[in-house]
Parts: sequence; structure tokens; C-alpha cells
Amino acid sequence: MHIEGSVALVTGANRGIGRALAQDLVGRGASKVYAAARRPEQIDLPGVVPLRLDITNPQQVADAARVASDVTLLVNNAGVSKYSKLVTGDLADIRQEMDTNYYGTLSIVRAFAPVLAANGGGAILNVLSVMAWLGYEHSNGYGASKAALWALTNGVRVELAAQGTQVTGLVLASTDTDMMAGFDGPKNRPEDVARTALNGVEAGRLEVLADADSVALKAALSRDPSETYPQVVRAA
Repeated sequence: MHIEGSVALVTGANRGIGRALAQDLVGRGASKVYAAARRPEQIDLPGVVPLRLDITNPQQVADAARVASDVTLLVNNAGVSKYSKLVTGDLADIRQEMDTNYYGTLSIVRAFAPVLAANGGGAILNVLSVMAWLGYEHSNGYGASKAALWALTNGVRVELAAQGTQVTGLVLASTDTDMMAGFDGPKNRPEDVARTALNGVEAGRLEVLADADSVALKAALSRDPSETYPQVVRAA
């Protein structure tokens, strides 16, 4: 996938990783970058085309695919976290996470797959999370939705191969965005994540692990769960 001269659309481009991705795309010479957000008036990047898009709104998704019919690179970044526990959290919050992070992204993929096919195949970049691979004391509704999105990414990669669409999954750990503002500890810079992600897209990589934590957690997937979750193993 050659980004220079491409036409890109980034969802959730008003802040955080989405904003960094849109900015980097402009810097790499994309001929047009649609910066999509529920409130496009919040888009403050020069050189982009603001686009109103709530990925959970079917009409807005259809309108976006019609307006942005020249897209060759689709970046699915929009998402939400309600910090919900699965057992005691508000079920409405868990549904919102799944409706946005999984079904919303799926709606965008379904709407733009024909667009990408008509424009030569192109590429899709889905923003995932290490929380798809690890349970926590919190935010497991978000983790479940990102695990579903990981499976979606693998599935549509196979389904869209025949039309020549490259599908890349970006996996990252804690990053300095509004979503993570309440958490302490080391965090990635959004600009670094965006650069790593787009380097991977241009290199044709199907999965990009953005940081050391992502690399370590991917390697740990083959472990027995008792090694990953020693706190739940009862003493004999």
C-alpha cells in the first residue's frame, strides 16, 4: 500500500490516535484525507476534509461511503471505553462498547469494501488493543469488544483477499489519549503509534505491534491461563 497519492479516511480523527494518524497521512503525501468524527467541527488539522460520521448511525455510514467514494485506505480508529466490568457493570455501557467498537467498525467495513474494490483494492487499518488478549479487574467490556474486533480483522482479511484489499491490525498498549487520562504509568505517544502503524501498512504487514507490551502479550497467548492469571489459581 503506497500512502503517497492515496485517499484515506480516518474515523475518530478529532483527537488522540485518530488525529495523529490523519496528521501523519497528510505528511506522507496522501492526496486527500477525510477526517471523520461525530462532531467534525472539532477537527483542527490543516489539509484534511472534515466529515460527519457516527459509526453507529447507519445513515451516516451510508452517506460517508457515498461522499468518500474515492477512498483507497480506510482507518478504523473510532471507539469507546466505559470502563465496565462484565459481571457488575452497567449492561447498557457494555452494549455501547460492543455496538461501537465491533458493530460500528463492521458497518464501516461493509460499507467501504465495495468502494475499496472499485478503487483497486486498497487497504484497511483496524486499531485494536492488548486488552483483547488480557483480562483485568476493570474494563473487560471494552476488552471483549476489542477481542471481537481482533476476530473481525482476521475474518475480513480473508474475505477481502480476493478483491486485493490488505487488512492490517494495529495492536497497542497504554497510549496518551483522553481515554487513558485517568491511568498512571508509562504511555505511548500517539504520534509514535501512528508512525509505526503507517510504516507497517506501507510495508504490507498484516499485524503491527506498536510497543513492547504488545509484543510480550502476543507471545504470551500460547501460555497456560494459570501462568497468565496466577491470582485466580487456588492453592492446593
